[in-house]
Amino acid sequence: MATRAVAEAAKPQNTGKNTRGRVIFSSLIGTTIEFFDFYAYATASVLVFPKLFFPSASDINAILSSFAIFGVAFVARPVGSIIFGHFGDKLGRKGTLVASLLTMGLATFLIGVLPPATTPGWMVLAPLLLVVLRFLQGLALGGEWSGAALLATENAPADKRAVWGTFPQLGAPIGFIIANTMYVVMNSFLTAKQFEDFGWRIPFLFSVVMVAIGLYVRLKLVESASFQKVVQEDKVAKVPLAATFKHHWRAVIAGTFIMLATYVLFYLTTSFTLTYATATNKIEVARAAAEKSGKSFDPSSFVPGLGIDRGLFLWMLIVGVVFFGVFTVVSGPLAEKYGRRKFLLWVTAGILAFGLLWGLMFGPGTGAAMVGLVVGFTLMGATFGPMAAILPELFPANVRYTGSAIAYNLSSVIGAAPASFIAIALWQAGKGSTVLVGVYLAVAAVLTLVALLLTRETKDREFEDNVSA
Repeated sequence: MATRAVAEAAKPQNTGKNTRGRVIFSSLIGTTIEFFDFYAYATASVLVFPKLFFPSASDINAILSSFAIFGVAFVARPVGSIIFGHFGDKLGRKGTLVASLLTMGLATFLIGVLPPATTPGWMVLAPLLLVVLRFLQGLALGGEWSGAALLATENAPADKRAVWGTFPQLGAPIGFIIANTMYVVMNSFLTAKQFEDFGWRIPFLFSVVMVAIGLYVRLKLVESASFQKVVQEDKVAKVPLAATFKHHWRAVIAGTFIMLATYVLFYLTTSFTLTYATATNKIEVARAAAEKSGKSFDPSSFVPGLGIDRGLFLWMLIVGVVFFGVFTVVSGPLAEKYGRRKFLLWVTAGILAFGLLWGLMFGPGTGAAMVGLVVGFTLMGATFGPMAAILPELFPANVRYTGSAIAYNLSSVIGAAPASFIAIALWQAGKGSTVLVGVYLAVAAVLTLVALLLTRETKDREFEDNVSA
């Protein structure tokens, strides 16, 4: 069934035109599903996976192990960008988008039915399969984003690419809100044991419904004029990966570092803050929790967090992500008016300042943390929104899927994958202080500023007729 759907989607489409509504909904629904699935895992990796899949490890080692598997997806993403980018540039955007959605949906569903390591006979197999399924999630997301970005920008009017490019970007905050709202509701109506036994599985199983909707919409798409022109001019790259690195390696490097601060910022304000903010700030509570779980407690290893209730902090994250969504939309017209490069230079300077002030917000208490989340997610929306325009604009149409996907996902390896792990290590090194975490973010912002300063403006670059030899 899946093979037939992808084959049908990959058939040449030389007539018709995608309507604005179809482009908006198809690019938005796909990335919403992809990011919903991704965030469902991210949240579970903090709340239940350490206990379910690493029951014999100490608390902090179980968290680190869970985050390590969380990072496996980021290693898979460049592989996914190569695979899906190859077929996206060879066969077309539509079939590739269908394939990435099916892959993510299947992997997420299987995570939802995976037995925990506490099940007899599954002590080793459960974590191993979790790694494999997490890899498949990353593989799918590696191909999804670029395809959705191209779906929006290659169908957009010439002076609206940054605006239309915000459609797929909105999938990130919407997917996050849906996933975390489900966890908040379950936190309110399920006991801790019920949540641990079956509640965490619900978002993973629910994704099947969303995937069905996404497939229905995407199967109605027709190929963009940019790709049709590549086919008509017989300029389809024989090996898109080779052509990308032979002729456009500078654009790959530039795009990778342009995206760096965005990735670090996001995973610090979501995954890391969820761990840090909900960790107890009282050594007595930590000792009691260790004794209850039958583990030894070493006072010298205690690292205080903010001690915020998990349910409350999930709501705080949801409020923050609303700002993420709003400023994703706002960023499009601004990037169109002032240019992608100039606008992102200002936003990245803001991220640098935010990093240097991090300790003032994520340290004192709940109120300050809420301010930090609002500021962080506002900057996140402003920097993430234009990425669907600037990264594709760095590449010609016949390697655009591969080039933008590789840049986006290579950045995930150096920016997103280690972010939570490094932040936790810096939090531990600071004995509860998060000042070093902010310095880490500031360094990422400096690298992005350098990349932007070395890159020319892409706003007026030829897009539809830009086909390399």
